[in-house]
Amino acid sequence: MKNKENKDINLFSPGRMGAISVANRVVMAPLTRNRAGSGNVPQAMNVEYYRQRATAGLIITEASQISPQGVGYPATPGIYSAEQVAGWKRVVDAVHKAGGKIVLQLWHVGRISHPSMQPNNALPVAPSAIKPEGEAITYDGMQAYVAPHALEIDEIKAILEQYKVATENARAAGFDGVEIHAANGYLLDQFLRDGTNQRMDEYGGSFENRYRLLGEVVGTVMYAWDAAHVGVRLSPENTFNDIRDSNPQEMFNYATKQLGKLGLAYLHVVEGDMVDGSKKLDYQKFKNNFGGYYMANFAYDLLKAEAAIKTGAADSVSFGALYIANPDLVERFKTGADLNIPNPDTFYGGDEVGYIDYPFLQKEAVIA
Repeated sequence: MKNKENKDINLFSPGRMGAISVANRVVMAPLTRNRAGSGNVPQAMNVEYYRQRATAGLIITEASQISPQGVGYPATPGIYSAEQVAGWKRVVDAVHKAGGKIVLQLWHVGRISHPSMQPNNALPVAPSAIKPEGEAITYDGMQAYVAPHALEIDEIKAILEQYKVATENARAAGFDGVEIHAANGYLLDQFLRDGTNQRMDEYGGSFENRYRLLGEVVGTVMYAWDAAHVGVRLSPENTFNDIRDSNPQEMFNYATKQLGKLGLAYLHVVEGDMVDGSKKLDYQKFKNNFGGYYMANFAYDLLKAEAAIKTGAADSVSFGALYIANPDLVERFKTGADLNIPNPDTFYGGDEVGYIDYPFLQKEAVIA
């Protein structure tokens, strides 16, 4: 089946995600890099990092916590303080000046945190008091996860307000839209999956109840900014961060059908399990359920991405590690140039090395 919009669409064709017009279908995926400054404020090297990658059809920022409670890792940016908004505005202005489009990913980590990362050393929060396996990355090194505090109804309402304020802050910073992070084992994903959600109230049990918080968050964000500026990210079979579900196909069939009723800018889906590389679910079913602009992610290369666009399996494709190492990824794809190889040792934390010093094609030509 050809792409519904136009049989001639390819990876480099312009498009439109709700209110967001894009120059091509190559998207920079959200990438946690742990390089925010003091106060979790975006700093100068973050501005340069995103500016370098402005030729992407769309940049999705690294996940950015909506509140101090939403923090789960060191040196990750937020969107809840005036200083953070100002820092992000510098990023947005630089991307826009370079001709790019950029949306902010809204993040609450839920139980994937540690008391040392929380205000007043409080317990992290979650739908149910189930301790994740593994260890948290903290300012004091690796520490075992703890059993989280199960959220009360009034606390859930407070988190909805945090999403509203964060969205208003993203608008104030000049972003082109926001993406709600409901993937990869963080708070909203924890509510969706029955491995982490064992509640007996209206937020647990049935597909409808487990979807309820995501639906309320989307509604809250849409209240602060219209649906055409809002995307959602899901990861239906990802087991990263010790998360699982007994029937992910049907849970996410329900979720994607509900999201499809809202007129969102796009749906962004991690099509597999980051932990073991498996891909067992019917992702075209999720795409068809949603019915709108569909962005695929999960170990895509140029050939796989071109095929997905050509056949209509996706409307855009987002790239992670390839964008870390190749700020001019679009140009390299267009020209068939060799790609820089990502260095995993510099993915998380550190300085400019492995962050803003990957070479461009033009720089290589000058050196040659």
